[in-house]
Order: sequence, then C-alpha cells, then structure tokens
Amino acid sequence: MHSPPAVLRARIDEAPMSRLQWSAIAVCVLLNVLDGFDVLVMSFTSAAVSAEWSLSGSQLGLLLSAGLVGMALGSLLLAPLADRIGRRALILACLGVAAAGMLLSAVSQNAVQLGLLRVLTGIGIGGILASSNVIAAEYANRRWRGLAVSLNSTGYAVGATAGGVIAVALQDSSGWRSVFAFGGVATALLVGAVLWRLPESLDFLLTQRSPRALDRLNALLAMMSQPALGSMPEQSATAEPVPRIRQILSRTQRRNTLLVWAGFFTVMFGFYFVTSWTPKLLVEAGMSATQGITGGVLLNLGGIFGTTLLGLLAARFALKHVLLGYALATAALLAAFVPATSAYALVLTLGVLIGLFVNGCVAGLYALTPSIYPPEVRATGVGWGIGVGRIGAIVSPLVAGWLLDAGWGPGLLYLLVAVVLVTGGLAVRAFRIPTEENR
Repeated sequence: MHSPPAVLRARIDEAPMSRLQWSAIAVCVLLNVLDGFDVLVMSFTSAAVSAEWSLSGSQLGLLLSAGLVGMALGSLLLAPLADRIGRRALILACLGVAAAGMLLSAVSQNAVQLGLLRVLTGIGIGGILASSNVIAAEYANRRWRGLAVSLNSTGYAVGATAGGVIAVALQDSSGWRSVFAFGGVATALLVGAVLWRLPESLDFLLTQRSPRALDRLNALLAMMSQPALGSMPEQSATAEPVPRIRQILSRTQRRNTLLVWAGFFTVMFGFYFVTSWTPKLLVEAGMSATQGITGGVLLNLGGIFGTTLLGLLAARFALKHVLLGYALATAALLAAFVPATSAYALVLTLGVLIGLFVNGCVAGLYALTPSIYPPEVRATGVGWGIGVGRIGAIVSPLVAGWLLDAGWGPGLLYLLVAVVLVTGGLAVRAFRIPTEENR
C-alpha cells in the first residue's frame, strides 16, 4: 500500500505540467543565472581590481577562490536548514545575504575586505543552489524532470556568458565596482521574483508540519489542477530526531551518498579545470592569446546547448545512462583536444563539444541527485553533494598549476582530467535510484 506522499508524487508525475510548475522552474533558472554571474564576476574584474590595489598573483588567486570557498560552506552548512525551515524560506534568506555581499563588495576598500565579502556572497549562493535545484526537481513531472533541472544549469551558462558582456560594458563606462553593484541590485530583485512565483516545496510541506501546512498544500494543489488532500499523512513516531547529516550517512543511505560525493567532486574538478585553464593551456600548446580566449568563450556557449540537450534526452531515456554517456564523451573529447590544436577550426569545434558535454555532466548530477534522497533530507543530500563538488572546484586549478610547475604538458593534463571524469561516470553508474514505492 502506497503512502499518501507517494500517491501525491505519483499523481504529479503522471499529470501534465501546470503554469505554476513551469513558473517555479523559471524562477529556479533565474537563481542559477545569478550563480553563473557571481562565479565569474571576480574573473571579469580581476585585472582592474589587481591594478587598483597592486595585487600579487597569489593575492589575486585568493580572491578568485574566495567565492568558491563561500559556496562550498553555504552548501554544506546551510542546506540542512532548508529541510528544517523550508526550501523557499532559505532561498529568501540567502538572497539577502548574497545581495548584501555583492553591494558591499562594490564599496570595499582593500583586498581583505573584498575577499571576506566574496566568501559571504558565496555562502548565500551556495545555500540558494541546494534548495533551488530541489524545488525544480519536485515541481516537475516525471517526463520533464530532467529538462527542468538541466535548464537550471543552462541558467548558469547564460549567467556566465551574459555576465562577461555586462562586465565589459560597465567597466568601460563606470569601473569595476559598478559590476558588483549591478550584481547586488539584480540579486535583490530576485527576492521579489521568489515571493511572487516560487512556491514552497510540496514534499517539505508534507514532511515538516506547521499549523497551516494543509491549507498551504491544498492551495498549491488547486493551482496545479490537482485534487485537495483531506488531511495530512500520518507521521511515524521516532524516539528522537537524528541529525540530517547522520541520516544521509546512515546504513541505508551511505553508499549512495559516498557515490554522490565522488560524482560531484570528479565532475566539478573536471568542469572547473576546463573553464579555468583552457584559454591559458591553448596558448601553452601554441595558439595565440586571442585564439585561447575564443576557445574559452566557446566552452560556455557550448554549455547552453549541452544542458538543454541533456534535458531533452532525459525525457526519453534514463537520466543515469544519459549522464554516463556525457561523462564518457567529455573524456574522449578531452583526450583529443590538445593534439588537435594544430588545426584551429577543429580545436574550436572540439571546444564547443567539450563545453556541451561537460556542462551537461554538471546539469545531470543536479537533476539526478534529488531522486536519490527521501524528502526529509533531500536538501541536505543535494547540498552536501554540491559542497563536496565545490571542494573539487577549488582543488582543480591548484592541482593543475602544481602539475604544470612540475613539468606536465597540456596534453597530459587533459588526459588526467579525462580519467577523472571517467571515474565520475562510473560513480554515477553505480547510483541506486529508489523506486517511488520505497522513497
């Protein structure tokens, strides 16, 4: 006999998507656009910031890493709160933190202040991402769930690409501080979008009771053309609450959790290696600086198409298998990338394809992970996966720099990352996806 939450989930999975569901997903995509802009805002402004404060290379490197450190902390520390106070509530609080961090960055007086504010901004965005990806997955039906979460990663690529254009225009007219001010205002405006069109998670309302939970739940179901619930499902009694991090590492969840962490670490390691080092390594391989930058831009453009394609494929095939295929395709393309640098048109084509598949790997993990965890720990599971992935993102450029100093060439580095991505693909293949009956 199915539990009421499972019955409700099955009804939503089989029903057509309503306007409320699509608008909730659209707001989540906008939140991921913010992620793409913020991750690269320091890169866009690094030359001007370095010139104003006469920063050394190591000081600038710390500033570039500070945002990622904050995102890892936000995902690891704040995501469990979403399972306690609500996904939407945490998003609103984290938007306030991120907006404050951005706006204060625009008036920072030295590199230490800016670095601390980059960490603060990253903490806010790290908390947002765990919750927004969970909400997007929960409001999509079975057919469009892969596309819904993949579109979130498309939002990242759009934010990264558009952010570069905006940064160039603003810096030329108003200096680097205006780029942070723009980001702060845009982040604050998203508070209104969340209040207007982003509902609370249905699964959260079912599992975390409040006096008005049934009324709120039925109001959302009415907007989705779903029949109302007569009462809240009964909850099983437990001796005492178990910390959520302990729950995702319990005997029943530990295997999947460790595989999720391995998948996120390896995929983020590969993704940030590709996006951070490709322009420089193309120059090392004999191309001009302009050609190297062009290759880096094409990676982001490829990502826009790759995440959308993954979502469409996931509507027809098992997402786990699509994601494994993406990881193997990325590895093969990376192995061929550096040997192709003698042919400019070929290397640009490969750059687009690498961007397409490596962005799809990240999108696929975001889409697949919520289905692994039960509702009461879903944001915690996704948040810790993202947090471990951000650690991979921080480690990746450092390892690449160390190996370059040790005498490795670009070809060997790309082969190493190809092996890392194959490892991530094998971790994904080993995921055990719960059925609807035992979720």
